[in-house]
Amino acid sequence: MINWNGFSRKYRLGRRPWFYPLISLSVALSLCLSTPLPSKAFDLLPLLLQGVQVFQLSNMSDRQEVELGKQMNDQLRQEVRISRNQQLNSYVEQIGRRLVANSDRSNIPYTFQVVEDDAVNAFATVGGFVYVNTGLLKVADNEAELASVIGHEMGHIQGQHLVKQMRQRAIASGVATATGLSRSQAVGIGVDLALNRPRSRQDEYDADRRGLQTLSRAGYSQTAMVSFMKKLQGKSSVPTFLSTHPGASDRVKALQNQINTRPSNGSYGLDSSAYKANIRAFLR
Repeated sequence: MINWNGFSRKYRLGRRPWFYPLISLSVALSLCLSTPLPSKAFDLLPLLLQGVQVFQLSNMSDRQEVELGKQMNDQLRQEVRISRNQQLNSYVEQIGRRLVANSDRSNIPYTFQVVEDDAVNAFATVGGFVYVNTGLLKVADNEAELASVIGHEMGHIQGQHLVKQMRQRAIASGVATATGLSRSQAVGIGVDLALNRPRSRQDEYDADRRGLQTLSRAGYSQTAMVSFMKKLQGKSSVPTFLSTHPGASDRVKALQNQINTRPSNGSYGLDSSAYKANIRAFLR
């Protein structure tokens, strides 16, 4: 049996300085495990809980969002085929970097990847991860049209549209708790939404607005975003890009109104011959 009186007296006599920090750490850990934490405190959870990750979707920090995006990317790479063509990926990355430098959310790292899929589509997750199908690269007539799609997907990231959609899904399915979502829950919901669910009309309008603004700042032709949408609308079968992005005709009108209100002299990226030559070389 431990003699606590003797221990206390011995501790006082020895004045051991290591005991107070130990008590403080124990109390802090107990509080973290027993009470809901504010968003800033959640940054400490991976350390305090030895790798257990919890994401609070209602108030994520940039660091948490980027981390979640990386984990979703790991899962996505098992479900889609990311191109290993370094030239092609570098080309898309170069366009992306030009857009990032002129975006409203350039403080996070962006990752641009090409998916080997003939479907005309592009999508984004969270934390700066953007994906473009080879099918869309082939359909675009010039670099400005491709940049307009990338800018649109970046608009979803800037508006944190997928994060909001994930929160709604988590609440509706009953998996959200006071502390948030576990890593596996957050990744699973996010990947499913990114691949299989359309954004709302409001989110599409917002992403178009943000994308057009970024496109204009980067010096690309504003008309490229409109021309790309019109071209896809004219096809006999609705491409995947539009079937998962509702309200295309209304979006074209909204974009044209935005251009008329704030016209730009930018004309970069309209050289169709150069673009087609590059794409043929990269995709062979």
